[in-house]
Amino acid sequence: MTRESVLGRAVRIIEVFGPDAPALGVSELARRTGLHVATVSRLVEHLVGYGWLQRDADRKVRIGMRLWEVASRASPALPLREAAMPFMEDLHAVVRQHIQLAVREGDEVLFLERLSARRAVINLTRIAGRLPLHASSSGEVLLAHAPAEVQERVLGGVLSAFTPYTVTDPKALRARLADIRRDGFALCAGFIDERATGVAVPVRGPGGPVVAALGVVVPNDAGARTVIPALRATALGIGRAMGLSPDENRV
Repeated sequence: MTRESVLGRAVRIIEVFGPDAPALGVSELARRTGLHVATVSRLVEHLVGYGWLQRDADRKVRIGMRLWEVASRASPALPLREAAMPFMEDLHAVVRQHIQLAVREGDEVLFLERLSARRAVINLTRIAGRLPLHASSSGEVLLAHAPAEVQERVLGGVLSAFTPYTVTDPKALRARLADIRRDGFALCAGFIDERATGVAVPVRGPGGPVVAALGVVVPNDAGARTVIPALRATALGIGRAMGLSPDENRV
């Protein structure tokens, strides 16, 4: 059995933190990582020294500002986010519901940005949160335009259900992906929460490939489809801001 490197153990510690666990004690870190308490304590001290972790007054540990700083200024998603934000803000002013930008990361959808409003419909996604590709409108858009091997891997894997309306049948999902490529949008009514509908369209990068999905989460009612034209126009604007011609950014 290959011994895990010090770097590997440090990564395990950092990856434990999340929205539901923003600050943890050393003992809890050890439990969640499966590492010895002494090992965790030693590595935490090193990471705190570099600013990648920081200690609270109660000695609990959280992600440090230095790690956020490095990730923010060097992220490959930064140009996409900077191009998208002005258009997302304009769309948000019209829709007054959740607007979100997502990319595919492996076999999951990763949400880069989200704008919300008071009294908006429930939305379980978060910035830097992930969902399976098959379970959301943004994920379906990205899956529909993913390489064939990614599609086959997802279709051949476990398609878990969040609600009775989540599509978990591979044949039905394959047909939905074909419809998304033809129609240029995904509409997922009640897939994550029965009270909400996700609607998403592709955002195309230089040369025309789909690089992201732009989505909204609106109430699960007959009005959900009315946001599609505004979504398409916003995605077109983002594509133009990334240096594309209108022909390259077809949705």
